[in-house]
Amino acid sequence: MSVRYVLKEEQGYGAFNGGEIIENKPVGFPQDGGKLKAFSNIFYWANAEAKVDSTIGLHPHKGFEIISFVLEGSIRHFDTQMNAWKDLHAGDVQIIRAGNGISHAEHMNKDSRMFQIWVDPDLSKTLQQDASYSDYKNSEFPEVEVNGNIEKTYIGESSIFKLDAQGILCKRIKINASLSLEISADHILLAYVLTEGLKRDGEALSIDSILQVTEDNVKIEGQGEIFYFITPKNLNYRSYASQMA
Repeated sequence: MSVRYVLKEEQGYGAFNGGEIIENKPVGFPQDGGKLKAFSNIFYWANAEAKVDSTIGLHPHKGFEIISFVLEGSIRHFDTQMNAWKDLHAGDVQIIRAGNGISHAEHMNKDSRMFQIWVDPDLSKTLQQDASYSDYKNSEFPEVEVNGNIEKTYIGESSIFKLDAQGILCKRIKINASLSLEISADHILLAYVLTEGLKRDGEALSIDSILQVTEDNVKIEGQGEIFYFITPKNLNYRSYASQMA
């Protein structure tokens, strides 16, 4: 089994507006530092927290799909496809399919927190498509009990979430005693630790740490919450990261 365990202080770091919004980055840009870099179709992953009300001004994107998961509080979002501000609250998710070009702005209210994850579809196709945007409310992702744990599926299986990048499974899980995750040889797991109270192999997992598992299985014990993302190990197209290598 291949497992990498990355603490918060070993991840990339970023900030906006003089530190009004700060980020630890499980998967950052090369200039961000941190142990994990882009792989498969995950190009970027940031955990953003707002210390005060703060707005990131209008800026452009192309090609990528940008997924924002509101973990705490609320945010507002504007883009040139909708041409309107939209409110999103804890548990809500948005996706921007940047296509042939879109600009957007983001406002985070004080004490809000969100994950923003950029995934890399086949750019040779998406760069030819018109940009599009979708909001999904927390209530559209039902919680189900599986082996004593409470699971919420955002992407994959029967989820209504639609994106062009293929082979992704994303869940948030409240663990009540233990969770076993079996990762096939052709997939990679990233599991983000959202709370204290969890252990792996008898060792405590720190809040905001992340596990990268490339095969076999991992068992997490205790009571707490994780957020995980599973991606294919190999793509049938060249990723942006590989083109820039």
